[in-house]
Amino acid sequence: MGKAPVDTGAHSRSLGGTPFPMKLRPALGFAISCLLAGAAVGADQASKKDKAPNPVFAAVTDTPGLPRVLLIGDSISMGYTLPVRATLAGRANVHRPPENCGDTARGVQSLEKWLGSGKWDVIHFNFGLHDLKYVNEKGALAGPDQGGKQVASLADYEKNLRAIVARLKRTGAKLVWAATTPVPAGSTGRIEHDELRYNEVAARVMRELGVAINDLHAFVPPQQAKLQRPQNVHFTDAGSAALAAQVVATIQPLLPAGAR
Repeated sequence: MGKAPVDTGAHSRSLGGTPFPMKLRPALGFAISCLLAGAAVGADQASKKDKAPNPVFAAVTDTPGLPRVLLIGDSISMGYTLPVRATLAGRANVHRPPENCGDTARGVQSLEKWLGSGKWDVIHFNFGLHDLKYVNEKGALAGPDQGGKQVASLADYEKNLRAIVARLKRTGAKLVWAATTPVPAGSTGRIEHDELRYNEVAARVMRELGVAINDLHAFVPPQQAKLQRPQNVHFTDAGSAALAAQVVATIQPLLPAGAR
């Protein structure tokens, strides 16, 4: 048998059949690291480009002289924000917080940030679907039969609503409460008709505190199958547009005479 070739250390093992001198291995490793890092950065930038910012959260540049309207609410309000803004273009500057406003506890904590320092003429607001939902220990939607616990009791909901209204009244704006829209059967983490109990509490609070009510809940049932997604609290695009029309119809009479 012939002797096996001796590795003298002058070269590294072959890569693709071509040996690399030992003194070039550090430089080669550095170059490969740079290439991999560059590829990772490029992929990350491409991912960010693919995920375009939500236009609902875009900052609004006020048209001087027009009244200012603030929409506060969860993803249902996010769905009607753009059509409300488009319909009232030239008559009002329509803003919303750049986030899903969630439950009343978040509202109490975040109102100062959402209100900012500007003057508001009309504030249309809603909380409910995130208060009545059930979540598990990880914060994911889960019905009570799956160990889910309701986010806010009726007592906590009422207490938080009173705190929110008290703060909103200090703005001097005209206030409109939007009744929480229906919870269809089979909605994950929510129980059908639970919103009725929460709406009853909210209506009592708003009547007592002199806040106008936009009854979006009553608006939906006659055409629910056409407007709302099945087994889902969210709405189709047509449904969001229909809700927007109701919101505009409520807000418009509250604007200064010249903007109606």
